[in-house]
Amino acid sequence: MAETVSIQEFSKLDLRVGRVLDVRDHPNASKLYLIDVDLGPELGQRQTVAGLKPYMPPEALKDQLVIVVVNLEPATLRGEQSEGMLLAAQEGDNIVCLTVASPVAPGSKVL
Repeated sequence: MAETVSIQEFSKLDLRVGRVLDVRDHPNASKLYLIDVDLGPELGQRQTVAGLKPYMPPEALKDQLVIVVVNLEPATLRGEQSEGMLLAAQEGDNIVCLTVASPVAPGSKVL
């Protein structure tokens, strides 16, 4: 069973809708992509690093509206800066990015 967190801990996460602008291979890692995400006028564009390459081609991500943790501490992964985390779900070997049911503007807050 997963560890529980309080509602106060969970509410610290800032989840936003982002539009994937560009997806390219990470120069130093065979399973990672560098993904540029538009998070709207307030947050701008950010680069994230995601281990999605074995599961989907770049064109499956491009222009998608995805859910991003935007207040995660930036990290350097294999020499590249990651300024957020795309959320994904896994069922066996199948991994998919979390998206929205209806189009909303990049930067929209996930409640």
